[in-house]
Amino acid sequence: MVLAASAARRLAKLGAAEGRTLMLRVAVDGGGCSGFQYRFELVETAQDDDLHVECDGQAVLVDPVSVPFLKNAEIAFVDELAGAQFVVRNPNAASSCGCGVSFSI
Repeated sequence: MVLAASAARRLAKLGAAEGRTLMLRVAVDGGGCSGFQYRFELVETAQDDDLHVECDGQAVLVDPVSVPFLKNAEIAFVDELAGAQFVVRNPNAASSCGCGVSFSI
């Protein structure tokens, strides 16, 4: 898994605005219109068993259960007409919904 520079820049900006170091926790949960869905959360601390991936001094955390679903994925931040959000570019997903939040394998 890779944390894109766009996501690292956004995390740095969010942390600076709040005056604290923030990490992005990404998890895969059952549900959503395609079977699985991504969950994003800003946190200050990691769990002992988290996968910890860094880019430009910023970090993304993934729990052990979600790691296989995110193998070779890229976590990025996009700011487009449809909105600004963290996204997962996941080569393991066989299909995904239009919003990009849920996927199937």
